[in-house]
Amino acid sequence: MLRTSLAFAVAAAAALVTAPAQAHAAGFHRYVALGDSYTAVGDLLQPAGGPLGCFRSSVNFPHDLAARLHVADLVDASCGGAVTADMTGPQSVIGGTNPAQFDSLAPDTDLVTVGIGGNDIGFGDIVTTCGELSLDVFGNPCQQHFTVNGTDQLAARIDALAPTIDAVIQGVHQRAPHATVVVVGYLPVLPASGGCWPSMPVAVGDVPWLHGIEQKLNDMLSAEAAANGALSVNPNGVTGRDACQWPWTRWVEPVIPAQPAAPVHPNPAGQSAVAAMIESRL
Repeated sequence: MLRTSLAFAVAAAAALVTAPAQAHAAGFHRYVALGDSYTAVGDLLQPAGGPLGCFRSSVNFPHDLAARLHVADLVDASCGGAVTADMTGPQSVIGGTNPAQFDSLAPDTDLVTVGIGGNDIGFGDIVTTCGELSLDVFGNPCQQHFTVNGTDQLAARIDALAPTIDAVIQGVHQRAPHATVVVVGYLPVLPASGGCWPSMPVAVGDVPWLHGIEQKLNDMLSAEAAANGALSVNPNGVTGRDACQWPWTRWVEPVIPAQPAAPVHPNPAGQSAVAAMIESRL
């Protein structure tokens, strides 16, 4: 998900928001997955092709969902580091260029998932900054850093991003007019309070604030989906699966992963869980 480094990423977590969409009783035939590394990355030892820098895995929620729905034609266009601009323009990464993700859409596409927005608000730099400031373990130095003249800059970035997400969803509808579109939010990186410094280097006082920022991002994505004729999967209700949990329980890995998944990204169990949420929503 991160544009600057796979070592720092974002997320946020679960509740389902309804919106009009086509039923899939007859089955889906061509599924296109769009998004950043929260879509692309799963088991790093099982790559799915494409430029190396996309870190696209065959063990991610698009592949899992395609198997669950028995979709014959899956096109996984997702790429680590992607931002909304990479929907309509090429993305240069290590090992090559990922084409504009919208290029994968076609009139016969009947299912599209979209997982984008975290990099647009700069979560990589945010978590890096919070980590650097976290030596004030019991304070909230990162929240103070990102509060200017009483205004939460991260909340403001999310508000400013909403029209762009609106445009992305409309762009999908224009290129794939018969598709069911599902906007997918981010699994939670942090618990609602406490944290687990230094495994996740975030000061205790910053944990509730960052958790809330992730929830605000997910809520915005769900609201834009509902306003634009799309479904959404909003993981804000997920608890006990964040990066501070035991390795056999968590769906997101901490800075030092316990399995071949990217730091601060969903592991294979997390990707499978997201696939199940989308299947249930459909």
